[in-house]
Amino acid sequence: MGIQDDDIAAVRNATDIVAVISEHVQLKRVGRRWQGLCPFHQEKSGSFSVNAEEKLYYCFGCGAKGDVITFVREVEHLDFVGAVEKLAVKSGVTLRYTDEGQNEGRKRRTKLLDAVSKASDWYHDRLLSSPDAAAARGYLRSRGLDGDDVRNFGIGWAPEGWDELARAIKVPDDVFVEAGLGFINSRNRPTDAFRGRIMFPIHDVAGANVGFGGRIMPGVDGAKYKNSVDSAIYSKSKLLYGLHMAKADIVKADEAIICEGYTDVIGFFKAGMPRAVATCGTALTEDHVKLLRSFAQRVVLAFDADAAGQNAAARVYTWEKQYDLDVAVAVFPGGADPADLAQSDPEALAAAIAEAKPFLKFRLDRVLDSSPLDTPEHRARAADAAMAVVLEHPSDIVRDQYLLEVAARLRLDPDQLRNRRPTPGGGGSGPGSRSNTSATRPQGPSQPLVHRDTAATEALRHLIWDPESITPLLDEVLFPDPLAATA
Repeated sequence: MGIQDDDIAAVRNATDIVAVISEHVQLKRVGRRWQGLCPFHQEKSGSFSVNAEEKLYYCFGCGAKGDVITFVREVEHLDFVGAVEKLAVKSGVTLRYTDEGQNEGRKRRTKLLDAVSKASDWYHDRLLSSPDAAAARGYLRSRGLDGDDVRNFGIGWAPEGWDELARAIKVPDDVFVEAGLGFINSRNRPTDAFRGRIMFPIHDVAGANVGFGGRIMPGVDGAKYKNSVDSAIYSKSKLLYGLHMAKADIVKADEAIICEGYTDVIGFFKAGMPRAVATCGTALTEDHVKLLRSFAQRVVLAFDADAAGQNAAARVYTWEKQYDLDVAVAVFPGGADPADLAQSDPEALAAAIAEAKPFLKFRLDRVLDSSPLDTPEHRARAADAAMAVVLEHPSDIVRDQYLLEVAARLRLDPDQLRNRRPTPGGGGSGPGSRSNTSATRPQGPSQPLVHRDTAATEALRHLIWDPESITPLLDEVLFPDPLAATA
């Protein structure tokens, strides 16, 4: 798909490059040019220059340069067409595409987006001023959200009536239905899809409002959350709530925080961590991961412990390897909800993110911390359960590092774990199992799993390469040889 060259030129000419760049950079006029801090690299002196007459920018520090379309592409992480389309909306230019079919498709998309935008404005006005939204306003205040938060995130209220939105925005029935705003009832009348719910607008990465997540009021029967149905503009498996607002800080921090709820995202923003997003009524998908990886390498799961642990381990490890991604899990004190913690103790919230554990470490700690270790039998069962978790990881180096940690925590010889562990992918015994995984294969030195170093030699090897991490795990039981113990 392409945009006609004349229209691209029209967008460039109609766009005020200084105004667009000023949305991201504080500029000041110096002679005939504008200067500010470069948004593409860290600096203290303003080496970023904008020429309003030629409609170009250039950074004397890092060499970044281009026109207004290039700037929007780089800052907003959009493709060329997306950047031109965003600027066309700002400048009032109607775009024509090289493929006539695409012209029709874009016209249809524009109609759907316009309908959703009208609905969003109407919901928002209802929350701010309508008497029937008083309970919703009270609930939001109880969650620590004030008027500024409501305005910044465009939160709204869908009243109880069956067709109040349909009568208010007056869009064609086919557009109303296709945009996910409602359906046609048995009397052939448009009926609202969302009723009696607090409305959270959901945007695509470019900032277009494409759908909604609606939360029912506490104590009312019905699904807690209801999301827009998938449509030509809305796909829940590819969208992340808040990403259009969070992406700049995600890039800056090289870290994205993934939450379960929309109010959790807002809580992180209020706590000074505006790099949080949330899935839209679905589990984390590969499309979500690919999208986030274009902004950052580290992803922190800010779920409750049970939800975080339920993420399919094999899937997470595949994503880590395929996309060069680091997945960590934040553990919140007392199992607190991130939105509540943001309100009561934002410093604790920040600490939980900073101290987030690697995904495997989190799962391993959950197994060992919940296992009784007071008898040899209990420790053996804990070892089986722990090794089943460790062996799910595809990297033999990572597996060996965690094997050593399990051995130290359970006061076992690492070789005992090597010689009884199941093969990767083969599962393992849980804490309550009485089976011995070593019984599933022939025993004895004639068929070792790996070269049999002593436990002391193994520990010393790890100590040389990673002394800070390994030293706290060492135990004198690993060093029966006095010479090794003094090393």
